[in-house]
Amino acid sequence: MAHIPSGGAPAAGAAPMGPQYCVCKVELSVSGQSLLDRDVTSKSDPFCVLFTENNGRWIEYDRTETAINNLNPAFSKKFVLDYHFEEVQKLKFALFDQDKSSMQLDEHDFLGQFSCSLGTIVSSKKITRPLLLLNDKPAGKGLITIAAQELSDNRVITLSLAGRRLDKKDLFGKSDPFLEFYKPGDDGKWMLVHRTEVIKYTLDPVWKPFTVPLVSLCDGDMEKPIQVMCYDYDNDGGHDFIGEFQTSVSQMCEARDSVPLEFECINPKKQRKKKNYKNSGIIILRSCKINRDYTFLDYILGGCQLMFTVGIDFTASNGNPLDPSSLHYINPMGTNEYLSAIWAVGQIIQDYDSDKMFPALGFGAQLPPDWKQYFILLIITDGVISDMEETRHAVVQASKLPMSIIIVGVGNADFAAMEFLDGDSRMLRSHTGEEAARDIVQFVPFREFRNAAKETLAKAVLAELPQQVVQYFKHKNLPPTNSEPA
Repeated sequence: MAHIPSGGAPAAGAAPMGPQYCVCKVELSVSGQSLLDRDVTSKSDPFCVLFTENNGRWIEYDRTETAINNLNPAFSKKFVLDYHFEEVQKLKFALFDQDKSSMQLDEHDFLGQFSCSLGTIVSSKKITRPLLLLNDKPAGKGLITIAAQELSDNRVITLSLAGRRLDKKDLFGKSDPFLEFYKPGDDGKWMLVHRTEVIKYTLDPVWKPFTVPLVSLCDGDMEKPIQVMCYDYDNDGGHDFIGEFQTSVSQMCEARDSVPLEFECINPKKQRKKKNYKNSGIIILRSCKINRDYTFLDYILGGCQLMFTVGIDFTASNGNPLDPSSLHYINPMGTNEYLSAIWAVGQIIQDYDSDKMFPALGFGAQLPPDWKQYFILLIITDGVISDMEETRHAVVQASKLPMSIIIVGVGNADFAAMEFLDGDSRMLRSHTGEEAARDIVQFVPFREFRNAAKETLAKAVLAELPQQVVQYFKHKNLPPTNSEPA
């Protein structure tokens, strides 16, 4: 029976529907080696508890199963976490020897613990660290190993479709056909996933190839049924039903550029009424390709190193560092805005920097010539740009390189020129008219975060960095180092 959609009529050339990105989730696998033996007649029965920090307090997140009589456990239970690059996500792994059936941890023997950030694990992909007791002394020879793996299904499917001899629905013309793709919803009803553009005045349409996440089209299940509906577009929203068919991703994958796949477009009402009815036209799947839409986490787990460089404004406008009114004032009782900005961003980036050493450059210094890693340049300045033409040109040229620029404006100056460099609303152009290859600048005025937590500033300045990293490697057609083929 034909499914009649409720509302939501497409305009000619309508954009694809459905979410394009999914929450990034990380799976952590835990194992232990040479754990303390707390049992007298046998070995310890260890289990691992994961704690996450929330407002300075450790809260239990999840725990593994118990490994009976085992000092070298490999736990089958995994910890699954949402990954946020721009945040410091502190974790604590604590191991206990199960003595009772109680859920209260103080009734079990403590075997040791290890604390770190999620970024530390992700940037290394796999770490092994010694376990510590509550007094920070080694827990014997005990070690813990934690490995990270991305769980998100980031495959995308690209389909190229056409139609042949579709039914004529318009009285004084042909048809204006478009397609809709549906998947089964949790409530048992068909859920709209994608709608193609409308092709005007033809019974033999050729639709533009389109790409959707595989998880959106079929929840990642290659065998899940997909309903395809063909309609003739009407301005009043009363689109005429042409026909339908069902398929699956596994079936569509049989289509190749040289071997298209054909589906009969069936109108069930016509099929029941007309004995000699064949179909209402043919839908041709010209090609079907599945690829991975690489994410920032793919590149980090694949070995991409983020190199953090700080560029600091040492111009005279900052004032004498010995004067309390100076932005460079060395305050024995606290920090100045420069130090606060460095700390806010550095605490995030340090987990992804291989040597934890951050080059600090005064304005006018040159960047290293070896561009084998991705660089983040943090510029902290108190003033406006006096050489805007040269700066625009430099940023446009840098947009072709593996780097991002973060600008934090300290003080109360007019930073309109800095906002201009941040190409969120439009792509930056040099004075010669050359357009930037991508947006690599993120600017924030520190004054908006003076009374906020330092973590808030870090979120603001690092929000666009993951997308900028992915854009560079995609532009260069460089997959993650350790990536597997789709």
